[in-house]
Amino acid sequence: IRGWTAATDARLAYYVGARVHLRHGPTLVLWPSDRAAYGRLCRLLTLGYSRGGKGEAALEWEDVADLSQGLLAGLILPAHDQELWLSRFRELFADRGYLLAHLHRGPDDRRRLEWLGQLSATHRVPLLAAGHVQYHEPQRQVLHDILAAIAEGTTVDRLAGQRLPHAQFCLHPLEQIERRYAACPEAIARTLEVASRIGFRLEQLRYEYPQAAAPEGLTPLEYLKRLTWRGAQQRYPEGVPERIISALRHELTIIEQLGYEAYFLTVWDLVRFARQRGILCQGRGSAANSSVCYCLGITAVDPNQLDLLFERFISPERNEAPDIDVDFEHQRREEVIQYIYDKYGRERAGMTAAVIRYRQRSAIREVGKALGLSTDRLGSLSKLIEGGWGTDQLLERCRQVGLEPESAIGQRFVYAVRQLVGFPRHLSQHVGGMVMTRGYLCELSPIEPASMPGRTVIQWDKDDLDALGILKVDCLALGMLTAIRRSLQLIEQHHGRRFDLATIPKEDPRVYDMICRAETIGVFQIESRAQMNMLPRLKPRCYYDLVIEVAIVRPGPIQGQMVHPYLKARQTGIQPSYPSPDIAAVLAKTLGVPIFQEQAMRLAVVAAGFTPGEADQLRRAMAAWRRPGVIDQFHRRLIGGMLAKGLSETFAEHVFTQIRGFGEYGFPESHAASFALLVYVSAWLKRFYPAAFCAGLLNSQPMGFYAPAQLVQEARRQGVVVR
Repeated sequence: IRGWTAATDARLAYYVGARVHLRHGPTLVLWPSDRAAYGRLCRLLTLGYSRGGKGEAALEWEDVADLSQGLLAGLILPAHDQELWLSRFRELFADRGYLLAHLHRGPDDRRRLEWLGQLSATHRVPLLAAGHVQYHEPQRQVLHDILAAIAEGTTVDRLAGQRLPHAQFCLHPLEQIERRYAACPEAIARTLEVASRIGFRLEQLRYEYPQAAAPEGLTPLEYLKRLTWRGAQQRYPEGVPERIISALRHELTIIEQLGYEAYFLTVWDLVRFARQRGILCQGRGSAANSSVCYCLGITAVDPNQLDLLFERFISPERNEAPDIDVDFEHQRREEVIQYIYDKYGRERAGMTAAVIRYRQRSAIREVGKALGLSTDRLGSLSKLIEGGWGTDQLLERCRQVGLEPESAIGQRFVYAVRQLVGFPRHLSQHVGGMVMTRGYLCELSPIEPASMPGRTVIQWDKDDLDALGILKVDCLALGMLTAIRRSLQLIEQHHGRRFDLATIPKEDPRVYDMICRAETIGVFQIESRAQMNMLPRLKPRCYYDLVIEVAIVRPGPIQGQMVHPYLKARQTGIQPSYPSPDIAAVLAKTLGVPIFQEQAMRLAVVAAGFTPGEADQLRRAMAAWRRPGVIDQFHRRLIGGMLAKGLSETFAEHVFTQIRGFGEYGFPESHAASFALLVYVSAWLKRFYPAAFCAGLLNSQPMGFYAPAQLVQEARRQGVVVR
């Protein structure tokens, strides 16, 4: 880039490519000339990972040859058999192959360029100037060496030959590059030629959802409608309420408009498979907003009991793929995941990856080890560091443990720690996100084996998928479902009564009496000390009270100062005064306090004049609770919007404080609704079938906050014989 400096806000064009180290051959840099070539490149990497294992691609020259069509290639000469490899390279890639030249101000740059030029002319492989860039500015060499030491499990001083000789492996202004390659200017001009031949861009990727199986004579949409209306009759045997009929018609119209019928049928198929195998499952999250999901049996949350927006789940304005989370029994979820692999094949299904990033303590620990600092000193420093620290606090804490930040090693330590916080650390598995495609998934993204046997993972994380509009299904594990299923089996065996999540009797006052007494050891979500302390004060008497209970005892509402105002309004029964009817419509059901993310979004629209798109950006900021300060970017927009609407500055700041609390893990109403159902079910089981409930819990893995000893003690107090 002409005139580039470290301070320049320069934009670099992005060209997709991969560096491939062959096991018994040279190193190649491969670029796709079109979409088909990109697919072959992904397939090549997938093949390598299938042999080499997690994080290691094992490829041979023959593998590249089989998938080389449409790929441009750069050759980095090996130390041996250079003439042989140049000949083979020329024969395979012809006019798509280039010989790469790396010059980094070494003492023999001139002679090396002459030698490469002779080889290029002799073997008719054009010479191409290559940067071999490792970082964008020279001072990042410190970080590069530390990361190399971390990867090798050693210290920077022991890296020896693996360290870069100097800091010039960075981006350089075009004038410097021209001087360096003055004897061969065509090598620089050729870089533009290669760039013009790389015809692939990420925007060309088009995701096609697997074609859902439908009976002969029916389209997927017709089949989805048939299943939905049949399910509605089963859910409401006494007649489908008019409100639900209207909701189903509305939702099916949007699903048809956006072409998501195959997605719903796929999730329905997973739930159907699980239930055929006796695996308890429950849709959660935004799926609880959907009447279609309820009628398909994906979720057991009755939308007739709640006022949730379907557009929080799917809407044309959001232009975002739906995201259905399904919780399965934790001990049997793997059966569902393997069903997906078996049905779609390893080349068409894979688990989503998750980019794990350095956090404060991990950065301190890893950088310190790489610089040779003692374990004791690093342990002491980690204990002194708290969340939200800044540079001044880090400097002071270093001095407290005897590390002078102005010393040479201290300066490197502080610089590297600051740079590493938020930096990618390694690629891991997503907790349960599965991606299925109609075409080959291995031609959309490279796939590699996971550490866990029987699983394969694509190399993209959730944000990558969202950006490209790729649909995924979250197959999550929940221990309470295992306990509930075991309890229901025992009830059927010993009492002859058969229940499921949707048929357990609703709104029994005796269940709420027990909950109000805080007799909830072992009950899902409300067994912690904080929850048991809240229950006698909140006094839940209906399902929606449980929804609020689940959501309010969270860091978000607590940090947002929402708990005490809500309890005060609940105890007095007095609704606060609202500045406008629109705001009252948003806050009345929670007594003037925005407890849920959806309310914060609606407030932004009605009180601050946000567009639906801006409100969705606010939702994303609230979801970024691991990145403090993200929500503060909306401060001026929210306050200014509310003042423009004639609201007082005091009210505006109070609302912003509450919304900012969601940045510390606020809860969506749809998630709380799904969890509240399991709260009620587990409480109902404990109240009416304590022996079966205790046996179900004690035969499952320990879950939540309760201790098995406490559970046994309470069971005995209720007259249950526990041996």
